[in-house]
Amino acid sequence: MRKYVIERTVPGAGGMTSEQLAELAGASNDVLRGLGTDIQWIESHVVDDKIYCLYAATSEEELVLEHARLGGFPADSVRRVEATIDPTTAELIQ
Repeated sequence: MRKYVIERTVPGAGGMTSEQLAELAGASNDVLRGLGTDIQWIESHVVDDKIYCLYAATSEEELVLEHARLGGFPADSVRRVEATIDPTTAELIQ
């Protein structure tokens, strides 16, 4: 499966309560269960008026966008992850 970063504009997202975030996560989980095992939610980061989500899926168009449509979640942009780096990546050149 490929990984995708989804940018979602959600006004006031950064000020949502833990209960509101739990409700949003539950709605997402409900949709994911219906879509099967070809899509997985890895994590999301909530900032100001945006939520950035990382998903693994076999298809951007068929699954990532379908998840957004079925759940009523915005998907302002969907970008395929080409590479992942972290602090240990620097060790490769030493």
